[in-house]
Amino acid sequence: MENQTNSKSIIINNGLILGTISVLMSLIMYALGNHLNPHWSLSLVSTIFTIAFIILGIKKYKSINDGLISWGQAVKIGVGITILAALISVIYNYIFISFIEPDFMNQLLEVQNQKMIDGGMSEEQIEAANEMSKKFSSPLITSAIGIIGAAILGFIISAIAGAIMKKTEENDY
Repeated sequence: MENQTNSKSIIINNGLILGTISVLMSLIMYALGNHLNPHWSLSLVSTIFTIAFIILGIKKYKSINDGLISWGQAVKIGVGITILAALISVIYNYIFISFIEPDFMNQLLEVQNQKMIDGGMSEEQIEAANEMSKKFSSPLITSAIGIIGAAILGFIISAIAGAIMKKTEENDY
């Protein structure tokens, strides 16, 4: 039972920190006026932070657990960290879209329309794309996509890290 408590505290601590970093990065982008057209490096930095906090969480659990960790425990920790961070991001995004910048979705649609016009798309293609994006831009859908995407990313990262760092009692014999 002690190991369960340790993994929960690691998941909560790392998830809260990762989620807070994500919110701070979003606030900085908003303050700089780049929230509608973020640079690709933001995704890279976000992924690096996610990898780092998953690996740190797995290493911490392994050190607390006498150097032992199974692949499943590593995956549980990694996915837990990313889902908690995603929940924090989803809450922030809801607050951002509802209160801070209520016109954000319309502004984002305009930026996307301009990119499609610049790309040579016809008016009919742009209309079809707008209809499709409106279906997927509700807060519930975007939240679900964000959480599922984070869980998948967390699974991939922690599965790889867990396979590398796995050490069970059976390995010692």
